[in-house]
Amino acid sequence: MAPIAVSLSLCLAGGPALAQERSPEELAREGLAKLLSALDLFIGSIPQYETPEILPNGDIIIRRIHPEDDKSPESPRKQEEDRKDSI
Repeated sequence: MAPIAVSLSLCLAGGPALAQERSPEELAREGLAKLLSALDLFIGSIPQYETPEILPNGDIIIRRIHPEDDKSPESPRKQEEDRKDSI
């Protein structure tokens, strides 16, 4: 029983290890970096629109810009028309 008590008292006597303190400048820099990355994600998620177009009948059209559509392949209808033209 004595060896257990001695080893337990040695473990408790060491005390907790202290974490390395970071300077306020480092903490502020890290906080601003996280804030800017979150703001960038937020701005990217907001839909973007083209300039308004006024039709002759008075309707106003504001088209949404879809950047992912620019990278998409041609529509199936366009591909069929191209095939018919080549025959």
